[in-house]
Amino acid sequence: MVLMFKKLGSCLVTMKIIKSHLKNAIALAPMAGITDKPFRKICRKLGADYAVSEMVASKLELWDRPNTRARLNMDGEASPRVIQLVGSDPEVMAKAACIAQDNGADVIDINMGCPAKKVCGKAAGSALMRDTKKVSSILARVVNSVQVPVTLKIRTGWSLENKNAVDIARIAESEGITGLVVHGRTRACKFNGTAEHETAATIKQAVFIPVVANGDITSGADAKNLFDNFGIDGLMIGRAARGNPWLFASVKACINDRPWVAPTLEERAVVMSDHLQGIHEHYGEQKGLLMARKHIGWYLDCFPNAPILRKMFNAILDVAEQQVFLDSIFNHVCAEVAA
Repeated sequence: MVLMFKKLGSCLVTMKIIKSHLKNAIALAPMAGITDKPFRKICRKLGADYAVSEMVASKLELWDRPNTRARLNMDGEASPRVIQLVGSDPEVMAKAACIAQDNGADVIDINMGCPAKKVCGKAAGSALMRDTKKVSSILARVVNSVQVPVTLKIRTGWSLENKNAVDIARIAESEGITGLVVHGRTRACKFNGTAEHETAATIKQAVFIPVVANGDITSGADAKNLFDNFGIDGLMIGRAARGNPWLFASVKACINDRPWVAPTLEERAVVMSDHLQGIHEHYGEQKGLLMARKHIGWYLDCFPNAPILRKMFNAILDVAEQQVFLDSIFNHVCAEVAA
């Protein structure tokens, strides 16, 4: 698997690299407010082949804001560094892609899958799937503005009555998109119900570019079923990885028929502490305290009395005390195991 990307003038070489990058890859999906740099680095360390940033609004006037600067910060991350952009204006999207490329993005990913009302209300995200002409215009403009590969994330359609992902995929391929991620729900479904991956399988038969499936992949068995029965090229895991970054390695073990050994208590303690430290280094003390509550809360779900532990952790107002609290939890659990 080739993981390094460079500015390339040859479309054929670019296609070859992106295929190598996506083939059989198990990736971390972009999630707003979740896939920040500390979480991406943890997931990459524990087995994710690549990780996509939180979506970044393409409006450049927003890029000087602290929140956007944090989303764009990929310093110290391993390649491929993937920045996801969201927007509806082709020219603005193209300018944002150029700046993201110049700032170190190895891949530009375009968001046409977000179902959030505040995004779709601005004719962006999955709302764009209703306007194939604009889809074509955005993709063409962005692809022709940068030298790095451009990928696209979509849903199966706008609603159950309007599933046009195959048409969008064909447009994407014709405009030079080098990889496609398909979330197995419509915009109307949001995150309700069960994701279907038959659409991704159909798209795989309709285009030559790599097709990655996303949605409700929570175990190695789910992943193996998709590879064995749907013919897709790779998988993207989202919500199931929250508090469980070991999922990527366990999925890889399953699809390759290898045994999987769950992390020990000590290994969990190290990862949680590393993640906590990364959060505070990235955000600083004030916001770090808040972001830690979110991420550490997901880790705590696997512990007995998780609701109580989360409530106690959320009441802590000091950075050092958050680490002391984690240490006390593990010391207590270790003592119970030893007994």
